[in-house]
Amino acid sequence: MAFLRRYIYLLSFLGVLVFSSIMVLRQINLNREQHVNLREAMVMLQTRGYTNEANHLYRKLLGNVFKLSNRQLMDDFQRTLIVIDPGVRNPDNPIWCYHWYISNELEKRSESTLKQALKLAEMP
Repeated sequence: MAFLRRYIYLLSFLGVLVFSSIMVLRQINLNREQHVNLREAMVMLQTRGYTNEANHLYRKLLGNVFKLSNRQLMDDFQRTLIVIDPGVRNPDNPIWCYHWYISNELEKRSESTLKQALKLAEMP
Protein backbone atom coordinates (compact mmCIF):
# COMPACT_ATOMS: atom_id res chain seq x y z
CA MET A 1 0.00 0.00 0.00
CA ALA A 2 2.85 2.36 0.74
CA PHE A 3 4.17 1.69 -2.76
CA LEU A 4 0.89 2.86 -4.30
CA ARG A 5 0.77 6.00 -2.19
CA ARG A 6 4.36 6.83 -2.99
CA TYR A 7 4.10 6.36 -6.76
CA ILE A 8 0.45 7.24 -7.41
CA TYR A 9 1.25 10.04 -9.87
CA LEU A 10 3.77 7.96 -11.79
CA LEU A 11 1.41 5.01 -11.99
CA SER A 12 -1.46 7.26 -13.06
CA PHE A 13 0.69 8.82 -15.76
CA LEU A 14 1.76 5.39 -17.05
CA GLY A 15 -1.85 4.21 -17.04
CA VAL A 16 -2.98 7.23 -19.08
CA LEU A 17 -0.02 6.79 -21.44
CA VAL A 18 -0.83 3.12 -22.09
CA PHE A 19 -4.52 3.89 -22.57
CA SER A 20 -3.76 6.72 -25.01
CA SER A 21 -1.37 4.55 -26.99
CA ILE A 22 -3.97 1.82 -27.32
CA MET A 23 -6.57 4.35 -28.47
CA VAL A 24 -4.22 5.79 -31.13
CA LEU A 25 -3.46 2.32 -32.51
CA ARG A 26 -7.15 1.47 -32.51
CA GLN A 27 -7.97 4.63 -34.46
CA ILE A 28 -5.27 3.89 -37.05
CA ASN A 29 -6.74 0.43 -37.60
CA LEU A 30 -10.25 1.83 -37.88
CA ASN A 31 -9.11 4.34 -40.52
CA ARG A 32 -7.49 1.57 -42.55
CA GLU A 33 -10.61 -0.57 -42.31
CA GLN A 34 -12.78 2.35 -43.37
CA HIS A 35 -10.69 2.89 -46.49
CA VAL A 36 -10.84 -0.80 -47.41
CA ASN A 37 -14.60 -0.83 -46.82
CA LEU A 38 -15.06 2.20 -49.09
CA ARG A 39 -12.97 0.61 -51.83
CA GLU A 40 -14.78 -2.71 -51.64
CA ALA A 41 -18.18 -0.99 -51.57
CA MET A 42 -17.26 0.96 -54.71
CA VAL A 43 -16.22 -2.24 -56.47
CA MET A 44 -19.39 -4.04 -55.44
CA LEU A 45 -21.70 -1.19 -56.41
CA GLN A 46 -20.06 -0.73 -59.81
CA THR A 47 -20.11 -4.44 -60.64
CA ARG A 48 -23.79 -4.61 -59.69
CA GLY A 49 -24.72 -1.61 -61.84
CA TYR A 50 -25.07 1.14 -59.23
CA THR A 51 -22.87 3.59 -61.13
CA ASN A 52 -24.04 6.81 -59.43
CA GLU A 53 -23.40 5.41 -55.96
CA ALA A 54 -20.04 4.01 -57.08
CA ASN A 55 -19.09 7.46 -58.45
CA HIS A 56 -19.93 8.99 -55.07
CA LEU A 57 -17.61 6.54 -53.30
CA TYR A 58 -14.96 7.13 -55.98
CA ARG A 59 -14.93 10.84 -55.14
CA LYS A 60 -14.60 10.01 -51.43
CA LEU A 61 -11.68 7.70 -52.14
CA LEU A 62 -9.90 10.33 -54.22
CA GLY A 63 -10.03 12.74 -51.30
CA ASN A 64 -8.07 10.28 -49.17
CA VAL A 65 -5.39 9.25 -51.68
CA PHE A 66 -2.81 11.73 -50.39
CA LYS A 67 -3.16 10.36 -46.85
CA LEU A 68 -2.51 6.76 -47.90
CA SER A 69 0.82 5.01 -47.57
CA ASN A 70 2.55 3.43 -50.54
CA ARG A 71 1.54 0.02 -49.21
CA GLN A 72 -2.13 0.97 -49.13
CA LEU A 73 -1.89 2.42 -52.63
CA MET A 74 -0.33 -0.80 -53.85
CA ASP A 75 -3.13 -2.81 -52.24
CA ASP A 76 -5.71 -0.63 -54.00
CA PHE A 77 -3.82 -0.95 -57.28
CA GLN A 78 -3.75 -4.74 -57.05
CA ARG A 79 -7.39 -4.99 -56.00
CA THR A 80 -8.67 -2.81 -58.83
CA LEU A 81 -6.42 -4.58 -61.34
CA ILE A 82 -8.34 -7.79 -60.67
CA VAL A 83 -11.66 -6.19 -61.56
CA ILE A 84 -10.79 -4.19 -64.68
CA ASP A 85 -8.95 -4.70 -67.93
CA PRO A 86 -6.17 -2.08 -67.82
CA GLY A 87 -5.62 -2.32 -71.58
CA VAL A 88 -9.13 -1.12 -72.39
CA ARG A 89 -9.84 2.57 -71.80
CA ASN A 90 -13.14 3.04 -69.94
CA PRO A 91 -13.44 6.49 -68.34
CA ASP A 92 -17.11 5.89 -67.42
CA ASN A 93 -16.14 3.15 -64.98
CA PRO A 94 -15.15 4.59 -61.57
CA ILE A 95 -13.07 1.50 -60.80
CA TRP A 96 -11.04 2.03 -63.95
CA CYS A 97 -10.64 5.75 -63.16
CA TYR A 98 -9.56 4.98 -59.59
CA HIS A 99 -7.11 2.36 -60.84
CA TRP A 100 -5.62 4.83 -63.31
CA TYR A 101 -5.38 7.57 -60.66
CA ILE A 102 -3.71 5.20 -58.18
CA SER A 103 -1.30 4.06 -60.88
CA ASN A 104 -0.28 7.65 -61.62
CA GLU A 105 0.07 8.46 -57.92
CA LEU A 106 2.32 5.44 -57.39
CA GLU A 107 4.44 6.53 -60.33
CA LYS A 108 4.81 10.06 -58.91
CA ARG A 109 5.75 8.71 -55.51
CA SER A 110 8.30 6.30 -56.92
CA GLU A 111 9.99 9.17 -58.78
CA SER A 112 10.26 11.26 -55.62
CA THR A 113 11.48 8.22 -53.67
CA LEU A 114 14.13 7.62 -56.33
CA LYS A 115 15.25 11.26 -56.17
CA GLN A 116 15.55 11.06 -52.38
CA ALA A 117 17.57 7.85 -52.63
CA LEU A 118 19.93 9.42 -55.19
CA LYS A 119 20.36 12.48 -52.98
CA LEU A 120 21.22 10.27 -50.01
CA ALA A 121 23.68 8.31 -52.11
CA GLU A 122 25.64 11.40 -53.20
CA MET A 123 29.16 11.46 -51.84
CA PRO A 124 30.17 14.65 -49.97
